[in-house]
Order: sequence, then C-alpha cells, then structure tokens
Amino acid sequence: MITITNECNMKLMKRYEDDFFDLAIVDPPYGIGAGSTSFKSGTRKKADFFRENDWDNEIPNEEYFKELFRVSKNQIIWGANYMVQYLPISKGWIFWDKKTGDNSYGDGELAFTSFDKALKKYDRYWSGANAKERGDLDRVHPTQKPISLYEWILINYAEKGMKILDTHLGSGSIAIACDKQGFDLVACELDQKYYESALKRLKIHQSQTTLF
Repeated sequence: MITITNECNMKLMKRYEDDFFDLAIVDPPYGIGAGSTSFKSGTRKKADFFRENDWDNEIPNEEYFKELFRVSKNQIIWGANYMVQYLPISKGWIFWDKKTGDNSYGDGELAFTSFDKALKKYDRYWSGANAKERGDLDRVHPTQKPISLYEWILINYAEKGMKILDTHLGSGSIAIACDKQGFDLVACELDQKYYESALKRLKIHQSQTTLF
C-alpha cells in the first residue's frame, strides 16, 4: 500500500511508535538553494517545477533527525554530506554517478546509509533530456531522482515485507519504485503542487500497469 499525505514530516513521524518503519529512504533539503530559479544557469526554460520558493534554503534541524532515527530501524539519507553533524559514522555510503561529464556540476550525489556494508555505486546518466524516464511525465521537481535509482536501492537494501518511510516525497519517484517492487510506503510532501504532481505520476504509472 502506498500512503501519501500533504503535511509536515514532523507531524507525520510523531504519529508512529519507535522503530515502526523498517527503512527510511529520504531526500531532505541540502541547503544549497535548489528552490531558486537561478539554481542552474543556461538552458533551463521557465517551468513550474522550478518556481521560486525557499524549500531548499536550509537543511533539517536536529529534532528532525532524532525523530527519523526514532521511527525507523535503518536509514538511507540523500545529501547527507551536507548534514554530517547529525549523523553517525558509516562506511556504507552510496554514490550515484550521474556521468554528467567534464563541467562545473558535481559528478554525482552521496547518500548515508546505516547499513554495515561497503560503499556502493549506482550509474545512471541524469542530465538534460535524459532527466526523464520512458513513459513518465516531464520533470516535476528541480531535484527529481530516477525511479530506477530507488528500485536499485530497494533491491539492494530492503527485503520483501518491509515498511518504507519517505519524509520528503518531492517528485514521487520513490512511490512509483515501491509500487513496482511491492513495498508498503508511507510518505509526505509539504508543498501542495509537488504533492499533486507526485500523486499524478503515481496514478499514471498505476494506470499503465493495469492496462498492460
């Protein structure tokens, strides 16, 4: 079952008992201003998914991380290199290699994991026209991640029957991945427009699955 709500993540987490979720997979704000229309220069055309707002002005506070670690047994946290002051030491990080080439942008993104595993790499070109997947909508969020990335995470870090938590749903890629892989997900998104876009993406995926 996929349960998505339009609310504050702290309000959501406070409803659940300790260790209720087997795995939290979250992509919180990195505090790098990705909500600004000037976040990337050059070829980005005007579109609603990068309207000017302040959602990425700062990282979550200490209270958020205490709640996250309280309600989940294990965690995978994207952008954790921006918030190491709130995290324990881990050797099991994930590196997503975006294969963006020789330019001023980062070569990829990092995710903290609470698992006692070796560092793992996922390769997926994700730039320009490639920042979209077959049969999907156009990008609906400035930091949208591939559905296939979340499927890879679920295959490698989760087991069937686990309950998954996402506190920053964003574009909803994780919801589609959980639906495809058969995992129960509880997720929330505070921004009304991103919430609606995520629901739309999920419904399109589910309708296509039913059709075929």
